[in-house]
Amino acid sequence: MLERGITCLVRGAVALVLPEAVICCPGFPGCFPEKSSLGAESWSSSNTSLSLVGQCGNQVGCRFWDLALREHAHVNQTGVYDEALSSFFRNVDQRREGGADSTGGRITSLKARAVLVDMEEGVLGEILQGPLRSLFNSTQLISDVSGSGNNWAVGHHTYGLTYREQIVDQVRKAAEHCDCLQCFFLIHSMGGGTGSGLGTFVLKLLEEEFPEVCRIVTSVYPTAEDDVITSPYNSVLAMKELTEHADCVLPVDNQSLVDIVGKIQHMSNTGKLGCTIKKDCTIISGQGGVVKLEKPFDAMNNIVANLLLNITSSARFEGSLNMDLNEIAMNLVPFPRLHYLVSSLTPLYTLADINIPPRRLDQMFSDAFSKEHQLIRADPKHNLYLACALMLRGNVQLSDLRRNIERLKPTLPFIPWNQEGWKTSLCSVPPVCHSHSLLALANNTCVKSTFFELRERFVKLYRRKAHLHHYLAVDGMELAGFNEALSSISDLIEDYTHLESPLMPNAPRLAIAT
Repeated sequence: MLERGITCLVRGAVALVLPEAVICCPGFPGCFPEKSSLGAESWSSSNTSLSLVGQCGNQVGCRFWDLALREHAHVNQTGVYDEALSSFFRNVDQRREGGADSTGGRITSLKARAVLVDMEEGVLGEILQGPLRSLFNSTQLISDVSGSGNNWAVGHHTYGLTYREQIVDQVRKAAEHCDCLQCFFLIHSMGGGTGSGLGTFVLKLLEEEFPEVCRIVTSVYPTAEDDVITSPYNSVLAMKELTEHADCVLPVDNQSLVDIVGKIQHMSNTGKLGCTIKKDCTIISGQGGVVKLEKPFDAMNNIVANLLLNITSSARFEGSLNMDLNEIAMNLVPFPRLHYLVSSLTPLYTLADINIPPRRLDQMFSDAFSKEHQLIRADPKHNLYLACALMLRGNVQLSDLRRNIERLKPTLPFIPWNQEGWKTSLCSVPPVCHSHSLLALANNTCVKSTFFELRERFVKLYRRKAHLHHYLAVDGMELAGFNEALSSISDLIEDYTHLESPLMPNAPRLAIAT
């Protein structure tokens, strides 16, 4: 049987999504009443993905599982455990030897592919008592009580060493349930101690234990007004690990999420821009899902969760032009260190109960290359594209895709030696409540502005040696670690800057690849 998986990390929480949880949610056959809403369409794939899911801010993990269940329930109308559903869940029948059911059988009880790790008990306690509690059991939860205290060194060195064997054991068990492990996903935030420190420790473990398996990381970057004073230290220390050990990183700017949600709420309250959005039914809404009660950061977390749903759509559902997850790094990363991708989504109201006119297909392509739809504050059109991927969902023809690429090409500055650096995929299954959607992933030198601002905030603290004693008091943490992290992010900025030089020689490209 072909099984797939997923995982996630957060600020203050690391969650490895592995296969150990039962789910009983309304609308799922085998778990629910007779009239089911789970899964008609399935397709055969030899690729599987194990993802790491975590709690970014408050409840990214819960929002992701809620939206994933809703999406699969909308597609699957037969109550059969299909290939698409196996991406995120196992179908466990305790009456059978081994407990696991093969694809093609009736859904009995679904177990999420997850192991949740948090160095504070609060979030995991909420999960065990919340609407998604049957999705996980206590063996999947690895927790401590004191937290990392917004200290990267505590998360990375102290808790990393303490829980190393336990985390490795759970990841190995999850991988054993996959016929063909394709990719690890790691979602975490950069500003706190656990997400940045323990999260990047887990990333290194994945490389050590599964060196041939692609590692894609979604990192949520703090704002300049972040309430964690030491977030510049945590972020730059984590950046060094991301640059060295990830295959792809999708940076998400916390301020961009705030701006997007604010814009949607403004439209909801004013009805401007020709859109009618039902009040209290924006992307914050959990209507139609498992989780009914809204939480403070649900709207922002939904955007990150939908990024993950869209990037995996081609691997989960059928389509005329599917893209394997490992093809993202293969096609978008020309040099190993320069693997930070700018992501943009359209529409941004996915899986919401919104009465809004559907975007015309051509307008969606234009939106995908506008700053308003990016998950990071940057200006790609005034920088250089190294490569770009377009991942479409819904009833979209290949001719429409090619036509729009040709239409947009003159406005997008590509690097001279890769003018045709486009990767495309077409998935026939659209998001819930939409006829089609588009996710754009761009390797663009504009990310250096985010890194430059982060370095400046780091230097302001480091120049005064402020708060260093908290880090240096941790076993395994030395002052050299700060110098190496600063050097790493400076080199990364220089690498991107060099690519924008009009007379770029070939020799430095070789240096980047070493």
